[in-house]
Amino acid sequence: MNRIVLYHNPSCSKSRGALAILRELDVELDVVEYLKTPLSEADLKAIARLIDEPAAALVRKDSHFKELGLAAENYDSEEAVAKLLAAHPKLMQRPVAVRGDKAVIARPSEKVEELL
Repeated sequence: MNRIVLYHNPSCSKSRGALAILRELDVELDVVEYLKTPLSEADLKAIARLIDEPAAALVRKDSHFKELGLAAENYDSEEAVAKLLAAHPKLMQRPVAVRGDKAVIARPSEKVEELL
């Protein structure tokens, strides 16, 4: 079976939780700290196609989103989400786990188990 790629932010408790679950289960994985290694628009579009949610679910509409003066209705397409997250990786939901042709936003952390 394919390795899991975990797009991880070590300062996020949900991301740390998902990583702990995968390590405890001895799952083969690659950890990508996406704030240190930002994803390309193409990578983000590919992830958006793999989640079982609208692309907009990948965007955190948090205080940073508001500080940037952004409006959620402008980020409902795969293209717009990919451009936004490539420019502002801090706005990506975390963690995101990908295995083969499926991806999940692991909130709660246990949602990562859907890929097993």
